[in-house]
Amino acid sequence: MNNITMELNADELILSALREDITSEDITTNSVMREYQMGEVDLICKQDGVIAGLDVFKRVFELLDSNVKVLLHAKDGDTLKNGDKIGIVRGDIRVLLSGERTALNYLQRMSGIATYTRSIAELLKGGRTKLLDTRKTTPNMRIFEKYAVKVGGGYNHRYNLSDGILLKDNHIGAAGGVRQAVQMAKEYAPFVRKIEIEVENLDMLQEALEAGADIIMLDNMSIEDMKKAVAMVQGKAETECSGNVTRENIERLVDIGVDYISSGALTHSAPILDLSLKNLHTV
Repeated sequence: MNNITMELNADELILSALREDITSEDITTNSVMREYQMGEVDLICKQDGVIAGLDVFKRVFELLDSNVKVLLHAKDGDTLKNGDKIGIVRGDIRVLLSGERTALNYLQRMSGIATYTRSIAELLKGGRTKLLDTRKTTPNMRIFEKYAVKVGGGYNHRYNLSDGILLKDNHIGAAGGVRQAVQMAKEYAPFVRKIEIEVENLDMLQEALEAGADIIMLDNMSIEDMKKAVAMVQGKAETECSGNVTRENIERLVDIGVDYISSGALTHSAPILDLSLKNLHTV
């Protein structure tokens, strides 16, 4: 993330996380460290994986104290091994102790998502199908989690409800049917917006094509029906398949021929990457 993105979009979220962890004071740190003392601590990787969120990690300490220096030996997207020293954080020991957990929470979560995404993206490597995330993100963590997906080699679906039109089953029900939902979206939305609609069977797909949908999501359809769906579309719309896609089952979807595969698991099921701040000492 660049400095503009950080200051405009991330700083308030990071400050909120810090306020959650420090409501009045860090009573533990203040009990053992009564005054300023310069120190430094090592950022260590304790598990093989892809690192993501180093700027966010750094920003946590900077927001607590602009004098803290974070010296890094890696960049987002790098593959690291267990035992690698990623960098050094240097500054007031009280700040290092108080910011440790929040900084690591961001970095571990984002790196875990990047690592999991990379493992799935590798299975699609060389093909035309792109791997997408979803809106199944942790509240107030979306900007960080979707960034981590990109670091891991995936692509972002719409960022939020204002970012794109996706007519799902309940929207279709509210509108009275596939054709009606697409027509109403065309009437309401700016012409620059693509209209995506979710279909669950081939009859719904045919109706969506006739209504002029731009993107068609094949939701929880069988492999056989998805292959038939791609043949029916014949380039008249872009295609996306979705529905409980994980690292364990994505290979069955590789040869279907869809343009996109979306997976909520990228953000809601990725385990953290184990990282640690160790060897704190005075300097």
